[in-house]
Amino acid sequence: MPNAPELMVEIHRGPLAESAHTGHAVICDDSGQIVQAWGDPGKVILPRSSAKMIQALPLVASGAAQAFGLKTEQLALACASHQGAPLHVDAVNAWLAELGMSDDDLRCGPEVSRDKALKLQMIREGKCPCQAHNNCSGKHAGFLTFNKHLGGGAEYCAPDHPVQREVRELFETVTGMESPGFGIDGCSAPNFATTMEGMARAMAWYANAHKRPDTLSKAAAQLVEAMIAFPEHVAGQGRACTHLMRAAKEPVAIKTGAEGYFVAILPERGMGLALKITDGATRAADCAVAALLVQLGVLDEADPEVQRFLCPPIHNRAGIEVGRIATAPSFP
Repeated sequence: MPNAPELMVEIHRGPLAESAHTGHAVICDDSGQIVQAWGDPGKVILPRSSAKMIQALPLVASGAAQAFGLKTEQLALACASHQGAPLHVDAVNAWLAELGMSDDDLRCGPEVSRDKALKLQMIREGKCPCQAHNNCSGKHAGFLTFNKHLGGGAEYCAPDHPVQREVRELFETVTGMESPGFGIDGCSAPNFATTMEGMARAMAWYANAHKRPDTLSKAAAQLVEAMIAFPEHVAGQGRACTHLMRAAKEPVAIKTGAEGYFVAILPERGMGLALKITDGATRAADCAVAALLVQLGVLDEADPEVQRFLCPPIHNRAGIEVGRIATAPSFP
């Protein structure tokens, strides 16, 4: 019988925990074995944007990144779910220009910028969002680069396209198992399923990539280094990925995914972490991943940057603190 999801996060108002979030989490070591687990390690999930460093792996391993002279910050952007802030949009547009391409070549779809200042500015100026504003546009710029290297057709998001066939092959390599299927992500690319254990094993594989001499491992190590070096490119201001990477006491790559997913790569410990909140709540995923990284000693619980996700207060419309988000007593 599979294990039930574990209570991880509670929402307190006054003396009561009025809401609760359950989930699954797995930590694997440098041998790919489970060190700790909560809930069901065998639960099949869609990792969503937490898999972006895997989706970017063919870009580097194929030699495309080197052939096109990609910079470290572009590799970070290929792994990003960014805010669509000017930093991100300008970088994606510059990347497309380097490829001799434009916004029309992307297949991620337009999205209103998640950067409040830019969003309001565009409304005032009567400008419509374009595909470069999409939080996945960096990943898609990476797909376009790899596709140009391959000489593939324009519809690079099709599951049977050479780009996605290579992504799936490497996804199964690093998770150590055959994917049981895929869903189409918000950005139109296939998102391949695996188990919680499979995703944690993949993150541990990335955590140890810098120790191995093979081409695939060197490519993975480059992506990890890029994420750690450019946390602002990976997400942006106000986002847990960026703030927790900045606050970490050691190098760590942290990446969120839609519907309450999170992963972390810990190169100094050779460990990988995967987390899924069953109801998909971001507030719970932010809290739970912070708690796990505090338990591992990667984050300092007292750091204000950690507290803003680990135990944020809840205020009413009058600005009065009326509750808080916190981990359940038994977690982690």
